[in-house]
Amino acid sequence: MVDLFFDRVLVKNNKDQDELDTEREIVMRLQNRILMLFFASSSRETCQQFAPTLSDFFERLTDEFYVDRSAQLVLLYISLDQSEEQQESFLKELPKKCLFLAYEDPYRRELEAMYNVEELPTVVVLRPDCSILVPNAVEEILRLGPACYRNWQEATQLIDRNFMINEDFEEKSMRSFSDPVRRLKYKVEDEKKKKTKRKRRGWGGGGDGGGEVGGGADDKEGGRSPW
Repeated sequence: MVDLFFDRVLVKNNKDQDELDTEREIVMRLQNRILMLFFASSSRETCQQFAPTLSDFFERLTDEFYVDRSAQLVLLYISLDQSEEQQESFLKELPKKCLFLAYEDPYRRELEAMYNVEELPTVVVLRPDCSILVPNAVEEILRLGPACYRNWQEATQLIDRNFMINEDFEEKSMRSFSDPVRRLKYKVEDEKKKKTKRKRRGWGGGGDGGGEVGGGADDKEGGRSPW
């Protein structure tokens, strides 16, 4: 991910439009992150319509008001606007935490060609190693909302055990009551399976394979059951 923007300047979408222009800053912001490249133009009505959905999607995954811990996610706007004024206007519709490339940076068009952007809007989702995870996630975001981020986490093996959407808290609490019982049930079943395998293979201490099989019923009734 860092290599893709190693010698570039990324700009924060805040009031001062602070620049990330050193290798260290780029590494700290992008390393071990899932990156969404948002290709759009304010002149397209479809982009205008999608922008609020994308903003809400990103904010719900990076704002601690919505999540237990911010997601490992970066949103980078790649402007295909016809003027810098159009770009500045469209940035007002996007989250303050997102990044963008300056309008005068020709790398915008290089990225457009690199990822074969043929329609707007397009959201290219990249793994931390810069490989493409989703060529265009617009439809997935519209259909699944923040839930699709879990699929991205699993696909990239970028699992943050502390990440949880607040809407899942209640479900987790309900499960917690039954978890100890289920864990004991699975443990008992595993022990039974292992014991059966040992009997079939003639393992089990004292006596040959035939004697072990013959004593199976006594084991079941002789108080060794974990129940």
